[in-house]
Amino acid sequence: MPAFAQQRPCTMDDIYALPDGERAELIDGQIYYMAPPSTKHQRILSFLHLEIGNHIRSKGGTCEVFPAPFAVFLYADESKYLEPDISVICDKSKLDEHGYKGAPDWIIEIVSPSSSAMDYYTKLPLYREAGVREYWIVDPIKQTILAYNMEQAAAPTIYSFSDTIKVNIYDNLEINFSEMQL
Repeated sequence: MPAFAQQRPCTMDDIYALPDGERAELIDGQIYYMAPPSTKHQRILSFLHLEIGNHIRSKGGTCEVFPAPFAVFLYADESKYLEPDISVICDKSKLDEHGYKGAPDWIIEIVSPSSSAMDYYTKLPLYREAGVREYWIVDPIKQTILAYNMEQAAAPTIYSFSDTIKVNIYDNLEINFSEMQL
C-alpha cells in the first residue's frame, strides 16, 4: 500500500497569504475556511454589537466590543487564530494592531450551516481552556441561544429568541432577544 505524503501544518503566514476577502481560522496547524455570512447572521451580529456597545458606553465601561472580522490569538504561540462573531475585551493591554492576544472576556458565535460543528464542538473547549469567561452560541435556525458561564462548571442555559438574557460578566446587562428584527 503506498504511503501518503503528509501535508505540512499551516501557520499564520498561510492565513496572511489568503486572497483579500477570504476568511479562515487556524487551529493547531489546520485552516478552517469561513463562508460569507447571511443577511440574518448580520442582523443578529448588528443587534448584539449595538446592545453591548451601547451598554458599555452608557455605563462608562472600559471594555470594548469587536465584531468580526477581528483576530483573536488565544495563545502566544499563534496556534489558535480565531475570528469570533463578537469579542468583548476588558484587558486592553493585550490589544495590538493585529488583534487580541489572549482570551476575550465574552465571545458570541452566530451559527451558520457551515459553522455549526465548529461553534458547538470545536471552539467550546478551546474557549474554556483559554479562559474565556462567557460564551454564547446563537443559532438562527433553531432560534436558540446557549449561554455558557465558563467560570462555573455547569451546563449551558438554553434560551429562545423571545427571552431576555442576563449577561454573566456584567451585573446590569440584559439582552432582550424579542426586540431583535430579523
